[in-house]
Parts: sequence; structure tokens; C-alpha cells
Amino acid sequence: MSGHSKDLSRPAPTMAAGAVDTVHGHQGLRLEEPLLFEIDNPGAVGVDLPDPGATENRLGGLERHAPIGLPSASEPEIVRHYTRLSQKNYAIDMGTYPLGSCTMKHNPRLNEKMVRLPGFANLHPMQPDATTQGALELIDNLAHWLKELTGMPAVAMSPAAGAHGELCGVMAIRAALDDREGGPTSRRRILVPDSAHGTNPATAAACGFTVDAIPSDARGRVDVKAFADKLDDDVAGIMITNPNTCGLFENDMIEIAGLIHDAGGYFYCDGANFNAIVSRVRPGDLGIDCMHINLHKTFSTPHGGGGPGAGPVVLSDALAPFAPTPWVVHGGDGFSLVEHGADAGDAKPFGRLKGFHGQMGMFVRAYAYMLSHGRDGLRQVANDAVLNANYVMAQLSDVMTAAFDGPCMHECLFDDRFLKDSGVTTLDFAKAMIDEGYHPMTMYFPLVVHGAMLIEPTETESRRELDNFIAVVRSLVARVQSGDSDAFAAAPRLTPRRRLDETAAARSPVLRWTPEIPTAEAAE
Repeated sequence: MSGHSKDLSRPAPTMAAGAVDTVHGHQGLRLEEPLLFEIDNPGAVGVDLPDPGATENRLGGLERHAPIGLPSASEPEIVRHYTRLSQKNYAIDMGTYPLGSCTMKHNPRLNEKMVRLPGFANLHPMQPDATTQGALELIDNLAHWLKELTGMPAVAMSPAAGAHGELCGVMAIRAALDDREGGPTSRRRILVPDSAHGTNPATAAACGFTVDAIPSDARGRVDVKAFADKLDDDVAGIMITNPNTCGLFENDMIEIAGLIHDAGGYFYCDGANFNAIVSRVRPGDLGIDCMHINLHKTFSTPHGGGGPGAGPVVLSDALAPFAPTPWVVHGGDGFSLVEHGADAGDAKPFGRLKGFHGQMGMFVRAYAYMLSHGRDGLRQVANDAVLNANYVMAQLSDVMTAAFDGPCMHECLFDDRFLKDSGVTTLDFAKAMIDEGYHPMTMYFPLVVHGAMLIEPTETESRRELDNFIAVVRSLVARVQSGDSDAFAAAPRLTPRRRLDETAAARSPVLRWTPEIPTAEAAE
């Protein structure tokens, strides 16, 4: 309530089971924390800035005449607020995070030390090339590593995230098709497996293509016959994730590549799961034409919370001429950037995707990670990621139901058949994991598996940590089998807030805080 002291008589809403009623709502070291707007302390500031003095008014009559409603607080108040909020979050620094490299892979602290070096941390994107030679050399070296690891001849470094990289790849495909046909391509259809990440069909649609789904076969992989039956002269390409979202290697990639190329289309690979095959499989050897690489997944720096990210796109000889600007070149005077199509020589860039040159902080972290590991170390990363996932699968398959037969890659996928007739849902099971001190695994994805539970431990979890996680999951399964469905329906019980009505929250979200109006004022 902006400008007012907090009403200490109000009980904390939906408190955890067994909570003690305290004056402030605090429960020992688990502190009740109001919204930043509720701790508004008008006039308080965390820093004193000098008076800017008189300046020319360029707002054209759009000057602000009243407060805009942002809260004020002192430095101690701000530090305490965000520290308390941070203590309510689960993080990779607290324990095993079964969402894996998709969101939370361990980020070596050395990477953070490197990215904070003044020469990198203090760069400005509009500096002259002569003053950024070290940064440009790093981008060039990183690009070389990415080409070597993928077996591809070219890479576009500027895309700012995985989905942005998908956009880059599909735009390059469209540019190549337009160039081949001497105008807007008549090929308007892109084939996408039904197990794909949702951004794949969204990207294809955003680029003006229609999306045609390919079913999965009984093995959890692309049904090659169904794919072949869909090929025609209106097909622009195919988008396949490998390893796929079921945690399985698509072992028909070379055949699929041959079929799509014979039909005149291009092969896009979603590289979100490259972590599982880095330095073991070169996508270029599989016939792929373009693939985005999530630097923040494969080469550390997880992107929990929406950023930062980076999605360079490696390109085949057929698509390399259409790569977007800018790119780094090395000449007699050092490194420089090609920023305009007019300076691109024989290349035919489809345009520009980003205001500047890419995510420099991500480049530094990824390059530090690569140099720390070397090619053999990166191969070990893939080995250990796959080993850990298969260990989890082997230890849980007797009590849970694996979605598909055989070993997995970097993540193991279970369905909800082991919950049948128990009264416990996938969501209930996941909420119970929170009470046990774990963030739940990925739930209800991929959509091709009913009640999916997808576990990705990554390569950095020790056997002891995995055994602890496995013991918790097994104990929860035993509780399901004991018939204690009510306990699952009530979970989580030990969090600061109990379970939300997620359907109501999704349909009627409260997106704006408004101060409470005192009763006396409301009556007036």
C-alpha cells in the first residue's frame, strides 16, 4: 500500500501447513516479504545523484506532471527485499535441478571472472573497430570453434537466443529458395515433427510458411515413411530437434537429409540439445543445412528467468551466402565487421537480425568454457550428461514407466502409467517434490507423451547427488502405491505459499498491483 505502513493484523495468505501465527507473518528465518510497492518509502533513495541542471526541453508537451507510481526505498530496504525474495527461489547453486541444461546447467565461476575483465565488461558496441580488436578476435575464435565442432563452413553469430537463431535459419532458407527461383518462393510448406519445441512451428509460421506435422513412430522418433509421403515440390524444408525432446537420438538423420534434399528442400536442425552430442557427432556430417546452438545451454550460463542467451547459427555451403550481417573478417589491418550488404562481396545476406554484433558476455563465457575443457573435455561433457541420464533411468524404471524402450541420451522420459488409478496426477507428483526440496522435473512435455515427466540431470551432478534425488523419487512412488493420494493433492505443504488454482491464475491473472483504499476514504 503505497505511502502507508503495512497492516500487521492481516494474516499471510494461504500459509504453509503447520505455520505459527506471528505478528509480521515471518516464520523463523522464512521471512514474509511484501511487494516492492508495499514497502514504498516516499523520499527514500539509495543513491544521491547531482542535480542535472537546466537542459533543453525536447519532450514536446509530453512532460510528466504527476508521480508515475514507482516505489522508493533506501539501499538497506532494497537489499533486504531482494535478498528475501532470492531465498524463496530454488537454484542450481542449492541442489540438483532436474530441468537440466534447458534452464539450469552449472555455470563455472571462472566464466564470470572472465566476462568481468574490464576489456570485455566496459566495451561499448559503437566503439571504433580499432579499439575492439581483442573482442573481435574472441568472436572470430569462438566462431571457429563452433564450425569445427559442428562440421559446418559458416556461422552467423548475431542471433540473441535459440528462437532468434531459429528465425535466422528459416530466413536463410527462405532467402536461398527465393534466390533459386528468382523471386518469392512457391515452396510454402515446412515439415515439423509432432514432438518439436513449440518455437519450431511458430518460427516457420512467422516466416510465412505453413506447418505440416510429422508423427512420431513407436520408438519416439520421426516416422520416416510418414515424412517421405509428405514430400512434394511445395516443401521448403524440415525442422528436427536432435537429440529430440523425448531424449532420443534421431538415428535416421542421414536418410531424412537425403530425402529432403532430393525434394529440393533444406534441413534445419534445432540444436537445443547439442549438449548431449558435442564433440561426438558433427551435425554437418548428417546432412544438416543450418542449426542454431544455444551457447547458454551447451557452453554454460543457463538462461533461467529469460536471459541472457545467445543462438549462433551454423550454415552449410548452400546457405552460407545468405547469412545475416554483421560478421567478423580478418584482414591485413586486423579484425573488422562487415555490417552492410553492399560490403558483402559475392554474399547475399538476407538482412540484419540485431542492433549490434551479438551477445558479447555470452561469447566470453562460452569461449572460456571451451578453452577450459578442450575438445576432449567437451566430449566428456556429452559422455557424462548421457551417462547420468541413463543412470537415473536405470534406477527408476522399475517403479516408474519409461515412455520408450531402450537407453536415452541426455534426459530420461517417463509417462504417468505408474500413477494409473492412484488418484495422483503428474502435477500432484511434481508438487510433492517441492516439499522434498527439489524443483520438479519438466512436466507435460513433450506433448506426444501423456503425463510426461522429463528428467535431465546434466553432466555435473555427482553420483551421490543423483542417488539422493533417486531416493526421493522412489519414496514418493512408494507413497503413491500406499494410497495416500490426499497428501499429494495437498502438496506443497512446506512452501511459503500453498498450491495455486493454476487454471484461474492463467485465465484471470492479476498483472497490476493497486493500493488498498482505507475504508473511510472508500466511504467518501
